[in-house]
Amino acid sequence: MNLAELTSTANALVAQGKGILAADESSGTIKRRFDSIGAESTEETRITYRETLFRTAGSNQFISGVILYDETIRQNSLLEPTSLVSILANQGIIPGIKVDKGTGPLPGSSDELVTDGLDGLRDRLNEYYSLGARFTKWRAVITIGEELPSRYCIEVNAHLLARYASLSQEAGLVPIVEPEVLMDGTHSIDECFDVTETTLREVYHQLGLQRVFLEGSLLKPNMILSGKDAPNRAAPEEVAEKTIRCFQRTVPAAVPGIVFLSGGQSDNEATTNLNAINRLASTMRLPWELSFSYGRGLQAAPLQAWGGKSSNLEKAAAAYYHRAQVTGAARMGEYSKSMEIS
Repeated sequence: MNLAELTSTANALVAQGKGILAADESSGTIKRRFDSIGAESTEETRITYRETLFRTAGSNQFISGVILYDETIRQNSLLEPTSLVSILANQGIIPGIKVDKGTGPLPGSSDELVTDGLDGLRDRLNEYYSLGARFTKWRAVITIGEELPSRYCIEVNAHLLARYASLSQEAGLVPIVEPEVLMDGTHSIDECFDVTETTLREVYHQLGLQRVFLEGSLLKPNMILSGKDAPNRAAPEEVAEKTIRCFQRTVPAAVPGIVFLSGGQSDNEATTNLNAINRLASTMRLPWELSFSYGRGLQAAPLQAWGGKSSNLEKAAAAYYHRAQVTGAARMGEYSKSMEIS
């Protein structure tokens, strides 16, 4: 384990004005996204769409890294004899890889989920490093509901996150630890605060037990939000205040950065809330960078602009560049709605 390399990579991923594109949709998920625009999901269309994003001129001003899927990290360009990984690396964008294998029912709990993927992980991590990956991601899912989440669910998922993180660092890869408290439901912002605080306390307890080197890791959490279907959902200013307060209670100062997931928020909501968080952070002395690791928040617009048509690839690239640009501004607390394309 090269601690200096891990530290350098983690800090580069949360560089000023930059964040991460999550392009790690599974085959099933990207098919659903393509279905929504009437595009067929074939290997060629998947490469075409992702390569368009990866090649977008100037996007490396705002994008520090890209999380890839197992299929994608092995694919080559359709335009020239080079890999998709090389296209990113040649622009100074760090390639990463999703290494969990999705969620399944948590044994002993009828309504909760556990993340799979530890079996064979050490060998897969070594292979991913050889393919050019320099960071990894593992997502755990925590649901808020009646008598949920259970302590059992939080502890099991936190332990798995810690085992994954330790194995990633052994392979020379920076782990992005993602305990996502879902925004599905009618819960209040205070309920989200309490569940997220409990979850993060357990996650960092388990990371300590597994001897994870915090300076070479990143956290990818949810923001503290009202449930998606809650009445009188909290405004961005309250989201910012409670999000930062929750992290002050739970996230060690040794962690270089926090990269928020967009987590079911619309483009506008994810950008506005990120901006509010960073505006408040600019008035404080916080130990971590507050950045982004967005999937839908960066991809919804280019996906619609593309519509599965080769004649629209330039429009898709322009839409992606714009989302990256405004999200980069929000990451610095410098976003305004006047930046949006009318």
